[in-house]
Amino acid sequence: MATATITPDKDTVLAEIFIAAPPEHVFQAITDPRQMLQWWGQKGMYRCTQFHTDVRLGGKWRTEGLYDNGQPFHVEGEYIEVDPPKLLVYTWVASWSGDLKTRVRWELERVGSGTEVRIRHSGFAVRPEAAQEHAQGWQHALGWIQAFVERGATVETRGETV
Repeated sequence: MATATITPDKDTVLAEIFIAAPPEHVFQAITDPRQMLQWWGQKGMYRCTQFHTDVRLGGKWRTEGLYDNGQPFHVEGEYIEVDPPKLLVYTWVASWSGDLKTRVRWELERVGSGTEVRIRHSGFAVRPEAAQEHAQGWQHALGWIQAFVERGATVETRGETV
């Protein structure tokens, strides 16, 4: 089960989950656009329709999608650190957050035959309410990736909740 907390200064969301698969599989699931389209999103919430990634230092990424009500959204950024299969850091600018630019850090640590996944999403001090929204979002997303990597469950096959 994914956990997510917000630091006392309300600047950073810390989220984590254990995935019973090696870091290489998890890293691929967070960088391969074909895989990301399969797991990132939820029936009754939103669905990603496109992912574009250029996974290298300075490379850009962008996702586009639709909320359940048909409204479009997008999120984009730039890769700051890329060290497969243990680290991925990028900027995050979401269409629903105005000009708020934050930073997402994925740390993947091999534990036995699985992976401890830790996310540090920072830059919310100027908009602390956004930290709460993203904490809930990361709990969902980590559950989705776990279901995908461990069992092959996709947006289409896993139902309304994880």
